[in-house]
Amino acid sequence: MFRGANAINLDAKGRLTVPTKYRQALLDDCQGQLVCTIHTKQPCLLLYPLPEWEEIEIRLSRLSSMVEHEARIQRLLLGYATEGEMDKNGRFLIPGPLRDHAGLDKEIMMVGQMNKFELWSADNWQSRIKADIETEQQGNFEPSERLRDFVF
Repeated sequence: MFRGANAINLDAKGRLTVPTKYRQALLDDCQGQLVCTIHTKQPCLLLYPLPEWEEIEIRLSRLSSMVEHEARIQRLLLGYATEGEMDKNGRFLIPGPLRDHAGLDKEIMMVGQMNKFELWSADNWQSRIKADIETEQQGNFEPSERLRDFVF
């Protein structure tokens, strides 16, 4: 399970260094094999361990390429999906088109989301968090049934 927000830097080649606290779990679970794709609703990337991504692919395969919205989701998620492997130093290459989509430059945030990571530019992350906190504080939204039952 991945949790927490980690400030990291991309190197000149566009590689991120996976924080040490996640490396062994990624090596144990998927031999460092990762899949990166775009988020279709946010300016960030999604980074999955290969077994988690394979579950997504199974669900995507059940969508119809004849239904426009379903075909669009398949096209975007699968079209941008890039498989790679962490190197011996825990680095993973983020391809240029993916970096461009999320506006990733040097300073990024790697945010654990249980079964995957979100990769944000540091600036976009700060803006998103600020907006999310403001929305929660104002309470101008209708929570889903699952959120109404959620207690922490």
